[in-house]
Amino acid sequence: MLTNRSVPVNTVLPHVVYRDLPRAIEWLKTNFGFREHYRYGDPISGAQMHLEDAWLMVSAQKSSEQKTPAELGYSTQMLTIFVEAVEEHRAHTRAAGADIVEELHETVYGEFQYRAKDLEGHLWLFSRHARDVDPAAWGATVIHSMPR
Repeated sequence: MLTNRSVPVNTVLPHVVYRDLPRAIEWLKTNFGFREHYRYGDPISGAQMHLEDAWLMVSAQKSSEQKTPAELGYSTQMLTIFVEAVEEHRAHTRAAGADIVEELHETVYGEFQYRAKDLEGHLWLFSRHARDVDPAAWGATVIHSMPR
C-alpha cells in the first residue's frame, strides 16, 4: 500500500466540525492532550491532530447546514480513543476542566473507560483494553472473527 505522510493508513479518519476552530484546537490540546500534525487555511479552516495512534481532522464550520452538538442540543455520535494510561488521562482531563459525563469503569466487554464532552458538545470515550473477553460471553453474536 502506498504511504502518505498527510493521512494515516488503515484507519478511520473522523472529521469533527467546530464553530471556533482555533479555540477548539487549543482546547483539545489542553484538555485531552491531542497534538497538532498540521493546519491549513488563512484564516485556519482545518487541522490534523492525534493522540497516541488515534488521528482526526478538525474543521471550521463552513455553512449553516453543519451543526455542532451544542447547536443541536444533542449529540449524534461519539469518538472512541484508545489510550494506555487512561487513569492518568482522565485525571488530566478533569484537572483541565473538561466535562466528565461518565466516570472510569470496566465494561462487560472488557474495556476500562470514561466519557467526556468537549467545548462544543462532542462526546469522547477514552478507553484501554482491560481484559480479553469473547463477545459471546456478554451476549453478542459473532458474525466475522477478528484477525489475531
